[in-house]
Amino acid sequence: MTPAALLRDARRRSGLTLRQLARRARTSHSAVAAYESGAKAPNSATLRRLVRACGFEIEPQLRPIAPFEDRPQRGRELIEVLDLAGEFPSDHRPLSRRRFPVS
Repeated sequence: MTPAALLRDARRRSGLTLRQLARRARTSHSAVAAYESGAKAPNSATLRRLVRACGFEIEPQLRPIAPFEDRPQRGRELIEVLDLAGEFPSDHRPLSRRRFPVS
């Protein structure tokens, strides 16, 4: 979820208008509007302050992208693919335009 979507969702769920949220968070209406539209990105402290003014807390969650045990295997697979790619010609012209040595 983007910061803009997170802020918009928190504000709507709290039932606050842009102006009410701006007053609670001690910022301007135009800043809140810019953050919600994605025109500007708030830093983490500002986002936390705005969401808290809506009555919510941000709780980050860590999700693994791949099991730790699989990472060495994936590295080996990449090396094998790159080695295999090195065996193919790097000349991308059509075969009909290539000049091959005559034996």
